[in-house]
Amino acid sequence: MTARFVQLLDDLQRRSLRMASLVEDIVQEACEAALDADDKLARRVIGRDNEVDTEEVEIEAETVRLMALYQPVGSDLRLLCTILKVNNDLERIADCAVNIAERAEHLDRGSVNGHGETIRQMATLCRRMLRSAIQSYSTQDAAGGQRVLSEDDAVDALYGQIIRGIVADASAKPGMMAAYLDILSIAKNLERIADHAINIAEDVVFLATGEIVRHSEP
Repeated sequence: MTARFVQLLDDLQRRSLRMASLVEDIVQEACEAALDADDKLARRVIGRDNEVDTEEVEIEAETVRLMALYQPVGSDLRLLCTILKVNNDLERIADCAVNIAERAEHLDRGSVNGHGETIRQMATLCRRMLRSAIQSYSTQDAAGGQRVLSEDDAVDALYGQIIRGIVADASAKPGMMAAYLDILSIAKNLERIADHAINIAEDVVFLATGEIVRHSEP
């Protein structure tokens, strides 16, 4: 490939990583807004969604342009495919963070206190998975990606714990149903963030090794 293509590909990869850092920051703020019932921080998260959407569209357009113009093969093609897929997952993660923030805007602090520790554990684990997936992406580290895949069960277990707790609380206090639905929505979006982090980790393994590990047994 030409030196010009190499430079453009390098620029694109750096831009993708900047978007990943932005999304990671938005997820952290959304989690803080939910745990602290901070409506001001929640509104800030919601307002940053347009920035992510703009980046997602521009990165996708540049990726497709490079594919069409230079017709890369081998590892260059794998990298462009990975950028395209990671780009989509990052935008979806930001959407989940906005969903969390929208719930946090009117969240009842009392309902958070009842499930706060489990939500906090889930948020911490999801953020750690996302950070590890992004770090693995930045270094094309297949082993790092594989480690992220091993953490999915822990998130699912915490999500199941929250569901069981919500069901029990809603039966005892049906008048709090709206508040419990907010908590359940936050937990569901955290679980989805973890799923998207898993997608990124799988793409990292593909990028580094050429192996497709989706749908395979751990």
